[in-house]
Amino acid sequence: MDCYGLIGYPLAHSFSAKFFTEKFNREEIDAEYLNFEIEDILEIRRVILFNQYLRGLNVTIPYKEKVIPFLHTLSPEAEKIGAVNTIKIKRLKGDMYFYELTGYNTDYIGFKKSLLPLINPEVHKKALILGTGGASKAIAYALTSMGIDWIYVSRTKGEGRISYNELTSDIMADRKLIVNTTPLGTYPDIENCPGIPYSMLTDDHLLYDLVYNPEETLFLRKGREQEAMIKNGKEMLELQAIEAWRIWNS
Repeated sequence: MDCYGLIGYPLAHSFSAKFFTEKFNREEIDAEYLNFEIEDILEIRRVILFNQYLRGLNVTIPYKEKVIPFLHTLSPEAEKIGAVNTIKIKRLKGDMYFYELTGYNTDYIGFKKSLLPLINPEVHKKALILGTGGASKAIAYALTSMGIDWIYVSRTKGEGRISYNELTSDIMADRKLIVNTTPLGTYPDIENCPGIPYSMLTDDHLLYDLVYNPEETLFLRKGREQEAMIKNGKEMLELQAIEAWRIWNS
């Protein structure tokens, strides 16, 4: 039986196992999907060696960047983005000890496809990306491909990013698309959210949260209360998972 899985830590909030298990049952696919909760990226070798029927992996926090040195090749998009969330495993010589790992990024595809129907080109010309981790790089790549100007927002100011404390009324009025790529607000830490000035939001703003559990995070709720348009990350995850499946079986 073919096997697929997810590496990350922690994985209590994971969407992928449920999505693929339901897909396999619905389409009568003889395969299984497992969660590999690893506390160190070095454990990826053990996961691959001791699961000889493993054909593909998804990658989540905190390993989307850390996994790259373990891969043999990267897709052009993953190389440009600098982060990987999908790995194709090719067994060589029919031996479990010889394999080739190719890294891809399907996050940007899922994000772009789910965002496009919501965009007003006259309003959403500029964006704020909250967070600077692996997921943020895919979002930046997608926004650039859509012609949307963006800046990173982080807890501390640095090269290529501003801090939350620097979010003035002018910036908030100018950048009406706000994407949360941090894990803040993810179950069970549902009473937390990024520290943007929510009172400055308007009905022209669009808040997109990569978090999908809970369905409405505190970030999104605060946006809705200001009459902003809101969107969680569930559709993005479904779309990126569909693309990962295509890659594994191509």
